[in-house]
Amino acid sequence: MKAKIGIKEADLAKVSAILNNLLADESIVYQKTRNAHWNVEGPDFHAAHLFLESQYDQLAEIIDEVAERIRQIGHYAVGSYAKYLELTHLTETKYEHTDSKGFFKELLSDHESIIMSIRGNLDAVEKAGDQATEDFLVGLLAQHEKLAWMLRAHVA
Repeated sequence: MKAKIGIKEADLAKVSAILNNLLADESIVYQKTRNAHWNVEGPDFHAAHLFLESQYDQLAEIIDEVAERIRQIGHYAVGSYAKYLELTHLTETKYEHTDSKGFFKELLSDHESIIMSIRGNLDAVEKAGDQATEDFLVGLLAQHEKLAWMLRAHVA
């Protein structure tokens, strides 16, 4: 059943596509963070392990919220890694070592890429007349800026 929320279906489809691309990005960075959590080694292992766990817990909540926002506007959220890899602008883990600094640098780059992507899509969502999704994305922008700051502080 389509959502009747005062926004044209064509505009909702555009917003849904933006959100599904974001869902793909969030899912990829989530899995990369889990990988780092599982495989990090070094003298800072325990602190890095716990830090990465806090990051992937936040990402899990973000993923759920993005998927639910897609459903709220009457569309379906993608849910397979094959589709995520097709839609994402991120890459799978490239870092081949297990030290925290390398993992953190790669994850920082991903979060900064997501930040730029969200910021770049705000105008399109505004033009679609979807203020609720625009507000939602601004909130996600702030969350990713904090996640990036935390990573940046570890590699400084």
